[in-house]
Parts: sequence; C-alpha cells; structure tokens
Amino acid sequence: MYDVSDPNPAPTSPPALPDTWQPLPARGAKLAATGALLGTLTAAAVALGVARLSAPVPLPWRWLGLAAVLVALGAAWIAWRRHRTIRWRLNAQGFAVSRGHLWQSETHVPISRVQHLDVRRGPLERAARLATLVVHTAGTRLSAVSLSGLDHDDAERLRDRLAHQLDQDDDAL
Repeated sequence: MYDVSDPNPAPTSPPALPDTWQPLPARGAKLAATGALLGTLTAAAVALGVARLSAPVPLPWRWLGLAAVLVALGAAWIAWRRHRTIRWRLNAQGFAVSRGHLWQSETHVPISRVQHLDVRRGPLERAARLATLVVHTAGTRLSAVSLSGLDHDDAERLRDRLAHQLDQDDDAL
C-alpha cells in the first residue's frame, strides 16, 4: 500500500512554559557556592605561598590561613545567595532574566533580536543535571545573554520554545 501521509508535516509546537518568573534549581546554588569556595581557596593558597616565600619577617601563618578560609566561606555564601536571586521568564514578547537583590538588573531579549541559541554543559553541570542557555542576539551591546544553572530539561525547553517562536516570527514576515 501507499503511504498517503504528508511528507512535510507541520512542525509541532514545544510544550508551553509558564509566563511567570521562574527560579533556578537549588542544586545550581550548591554548585555555584562550591565553585566560589574552591576558587577563593586556590587564590588564597597561591597568595599565601608567595607571601611565605617573599616575607622578610615571620608572619602569623595560622591566622592568615584562618582568615583565608573565612573569606572563602564568605565568597561561597555570596555565590549561593546570588544564584538564589536569579529568575527567568519566557513569554510571547521574548526571554527575560532578572538578577540581584540589592543591585537589581533585568535583561529582556525580544524574539525579533534572537539570532541563535546554544545549550552548554560542562562536566560539573552534567553531573548536577544543569545547563547554560546562551541566547545570541542581534546588536553589539550584550550580544549574548547567558543563563547558567538552569535545569537541563528547562534549558532544552527554553531553547526549543525560543526557536519555535523565532520560526513563527520569521514566517509572519
């Protein structure tokens, strides 16, 4: 028998996303805090090592080491708090990211300015089932908006939805 189905079926739209501000998953905050802690401890260890080699007088190394650990814990807490204040939203007009508690910023990318989309995942993000969505835009200022710490499934849904809306917008021209 012959197959009478359409060889070019109409594309199906991706599942709908809520038009409200969505938080990032908590496991991303843990990853951000761990990264800040390890990065600060590494920088402090290098600085203390250089100071130890070049210090002409004995310094209170235990106190300096304790201060470095406290600074690293503070950096981890700040990274955790910063991650917990990030929100994203996708609606018919475009994609928006809201960041900050004291110093707030909101970035909105209209659908008509989206050029292409990337979903990136490093080894630690893959282990935590997270991803980074990068929205490349037309223009020179903020030519790419990136949102790291997204749930991998959310990142793929956002990419698919933005690509679908972009296709619909192009078809309307």
